[in-house]
Amino acid sequence: MSGFEHYDRELRDLDKEIHRYAAICGVNLANRHEIDACLNQHHDTWAEDKARESLQGLLILRIKLEAEMIALGFTPPPLTTTAVPVA
Repeated sequence: MSGFEHYDRELRDLDKEIHRYAAICGVNLANRHEIDACLNQHHDTWAEDKARESLQGLLILRIKLEAEMIALGFTPPPLTTTAVPVA
């Protein structure tokens, strides 16, 4: 186990940050194309864009957490159903 023994809390905390950075970057998490673009398209100017880099890293962490949960027989909720208001 990778240290994610408390999946509900870990997902909630991770999703809160994902939603925060998505709002900053203008990425619609309900649009799979925008998520894929964030994960796969690399631009020279992104090195200066720390918020987008953070969002990309958080999305990758969520994918890894989901894979771990599935391997253990859990069903992770979709990212868009865990919307957290951005403060």
